[in-house]
Amino acid sequence: MTTSVVVVESPAKAKTINKYLGSNYTVIASVGHVRDLPPKDGSVLPDEDFKMFWQTSEGGAKQINLIAKALKNADELILATDPDREGEAISWHVRAALEEKKVLKNIPVRRVTFNEITKHAVTEAMAAPRELDQPLIDAYLARRALDYLVGFTLSPVLWRKLPGSRSAGRVQSVALRLICEREAEIEVFKPREYWSVGARFLTAHDAGFDAKLTHLNGEKLEQFSLNDEAKAFQARDLVRSSEFSVRAIERKRTRRNPAPPFTTSTMQQEASRKLGMGAQVAMRTAQQLYEGVNIGGETTGLITYMRTDGVTMAKEAVQSIRQHINQAFGSQYCPDTPRLYNTKTKNAQEAHEAIRPTDVSHTPQQVAPYLTHDQKRLYELIWKRAVAAQMQSAEIDQTGVTLGNKGDTALLRATGSVIAFDGFLKLYMEGRDDGRGDDDSRLLPPMEEGEAVATQDVLAEQHFTQPPPRYSEASLVKTMEDIGIGRPSTYASILSVLRDRHYVRLENRRFMPEDRGRLVTAFLVSFFERYVDTGFTADLEEQLDDISGGRADWHEVMAAFWKSFSETVSKTHDLKISDVIDALDRDLGPHFFPPRADGSDPRLCTTCGTGRMGLKLGRHGAFLGCSNYPECRATRPLVIDEGEVVLKEGMRVLGTDPESGEEVTVRRGPYGLYIQRGEADPDNKKIKPKRAPIPKHLNGMEINGDDLTLEQALGLLSLPRTVGAHPETGEAIQVGLGRFGPFVKMGSIYGTLDKDDDILSVGLNRAMDVLSKKLANIRTLGPHPQDQETVMVRKGRFGPYVQHGQMVATLPRDRVMEEVTLEEAVALLAEKGKPLKGGAKKTTRKTTSKAAAKSSKTGAKETAAKTPAKKAGTAAKTSRATGKSTATKKAAAKPATKTAAKGSKTTSRSKTPKTAPKASKKATASSAFPAAAPSAGPVVEPSDEMPF
Repeated sequence: MTTSVVVVESPAKAKTINKYLGSNYTVIASVGHVRDLPPKDGSVLPDEDFKMFWQTSEGGAKQINLIAKALKNADELILATDPDREGEAISWHVRAALEEKKVLKNIPVRRVTFNEITKHAVTEAMAAPRELDQPLIDAYLARRALDYLVGFTLSPVLWRKLPGSRSAGRVQSVALRLICEREAEIEVFKPREYWSVGARFLTAHDAGFDAKLTHLNGEKLEQFSLNDEAKAFQARDLVRSSEFSVRAIERKRTRRNPAPPFTTSTMQQEASRKLGMGAQVAMRTAQQLYEGVNIGGETTGLITYMRTDGVTMAKEAVQSIRQHINQAFGSQYCPDTPRLYNTKTKNAQEAHEAIRPTDVSHTPQQVAPYLTHDQKRLYELIWKRAVAAQMQSAEIDQTGVTLGNKGDTALLRATGSVIAFDGFLKLYMEGRDDGRGDDDSRLLPPMEEGEAVATQDVLAEQHFTQPPPRYSEASLVKTMEDIGIGRPSTYASILSVLRDRHYVRLENRRFMPEDRGRLVTAFLVSFFERYVDTGFTADLEEQLDDISGGRADWHEVMAAFWKSFSETVSKTHDLKISDVIDALDRDLGPHFFPPRADGSDPRLCTTCGTGRMGLKLGRHGAFLGCSNYPECRATRPLVIDEGEVVLKEGMRVLGTDPESGEEVTVRRGPYGLYIQRGEADPDNKKIKPKRAPIPKHLNGMEINGDDLTLEQALGLLSLPRTVGAHPETGEAIQVGLGRFGPFVKMGSIYGTLDKDDDILSVGLNRAMDVLSKKLANIRTLGPHPQDQETVMVRKGRFGPYVQHGQMVATLPRDRVMEEVTLEEAVALLAEKGKPLKGGAKKTTRKTTSKAAAKSSKTGAKETAAKTPAKKAGTAAKTSRATGKSTATKKAAAKPATKTAAKGSKTTSRSKTPKTAPKASKKATASSAFPAAAPSAGPVVEPSDEMPF
């Protein structure tokens, strides 16, 4: 019988699929990408037809070795990574790495894909293997080479010409430009005043309704027809003094169709709008639902693959959803024929299904007990959207009523709607980015034409036009998708990179560019305008799609791009810093020096009174300085806030603690933002106010000092809090927040909470679940007779041991942890107890370090006294000539002893250790680059092929 090795991407998926396939299959995870381009210059060679050098990661090498070992007793290799371009690339890397190890001789390699992790989908895929898709691989190579070359070519230019900048990326920089340009629109926006007149009327049956003035003296009112108070009040007075009756009633029925099932971007948008869930949290949660959760002792994949542009669903899935609609809602909610959807997104390329539940019978209510808070919310959203997409349209009766006075010098209109048949609205309604409600959603009372209505109240309201809104995560993803830049797999990581580089920050869930981000954008627009142009980037995406479809050669696409790009970069070699300053000062002047209300020059230096303040570039970045330098040294820093919220006068008041009556504030300290209750007592420095750090995530959402509420702050100040007692031992279980994030604690046993857990509402069940893995390897024996502190037996890396506080002792080999008694453990600790690593030994290390420093200092003085000045000078010259570091020699010195000076002298004579480390063999493709730790080189924007 054939035995097969199956390679998937994640360990969770491997475990599930292994159950489906049986004993003849060995399923191993690659754990994402096994190889990547070394992060240094020369990994892609444009002059050698874009030859690429790949480096195997440490984790990747480990997985490749596991696969190679399993292949020794196998008949075939099946590559079953994710069904997209990234998955195809991982399969290609795995095959290439195994070929280099020469373990694929006479072993056929096949590729299978499945859109959902269910037994039916997996077994069906195994029955229809194929070859690796070379055009998809070529598209991956082109995209990876593009991202690498842009990052490693453009970023150094930024460093040289714009100190303080971090990196540039092919798509990252275009997204940043969108954010910066929207902010510039907001800054130059000038609001315009306009007025509206509205009235409240009563019908003959005393039913109230509202209407707005639409026509005045025979003319239709436009937005700015009533542009001042006088005109508005004149119109208001006319309405007040008139009697009105119903002139006309218009009724019509409209149909509203459901939205298509989710794609990656629409899922991220709805998760942001409805759940307040960031793009990365949404994708991570969707990945968990796709790979499967434990339901009734069996791992079950709940949704289909979550990186997709497609809006279609499999026929079998549509049929089962229609059956569910008939059973759960009735036949009137199921259309006569299935609904078909077509992708309208520009450059949509993924030929996958939309995101849908793998089994519609797994309703949100049924699976809720097995899911985390975020999993439950996101699954419900996906399930409802997919089911609603196949439901009947909603039917809405819209009504419009026109009211007129004598002579019709004033006409008002009232609108309303009634849902005649709710259809899909019974289950799901799509959210909106701007949060507006439906203007026609109000209901109107029954009226007849010619019926007189009584005027109850008339108001004239002043309005001002609003600037365009800043981008939210949802609206930015939608804009990028509409333009055709980025891919489903990269939206979340692109937004994350912009924040990590401190180019933008999220404030009230809206993107605001930092000054650093605006400087980078202004520089790129001034000198690399084509490469941050949305049209050019979208065209390049189309060319990559042509490569994946076999319609273009990736080498030719790369050659055309590189020719023009390298020429543009070469023009910047002679670019003067003064030219850069002039360009940036011209573009960003209105931002840094906004017009003053009194009309005075906003650039006038307030120090010397004659100089002109302007943008300057120093070693550590940009700043504002006076033109009269060096006579006038006035400078002003830019408001680059490192991604944190700017707090007025160093703090923001949240409110008052209802129990203590003390003020609760958000403040900035040397290590970031924190919460404080009350103030320090100037007369008693020992009494300090209660303080608490602000976590990056709270209840699965990213927060900052501006988003934090008083209720959340009081909850954080109350930590650690007791959630209950262990049902068996009675020990208190606490939840707290430490330097590494939220944790659960019982005595000296700690467990780590997921950052998506709500630390303020985690209960005993969740805490016990987190501690269960730790408790499985721990046995409590009882209190120590000396200090009553708990004595435990723990399972360690090198075998079981007993622990009491910071003291540990290894159990004899013939003893098992289940049989050890308290008396035996106490005796063992007294006889063989040692300080826990990182505990009591710290004092010893500190003392040794001080002794070493003192000894080295003494030795150095003695040597200096004995060494003639001439020899000392010669030694210094030799050191400079050879480039040998004195610090290196000191680091090689032996620990402080009486022979410290002698040891130092011996070290200075030695040249090379006898056992030099062997060179790594993990770099491949001509083995031109040995594997090494990433150098401090340019940061390359995440590509489509990089995992989240």
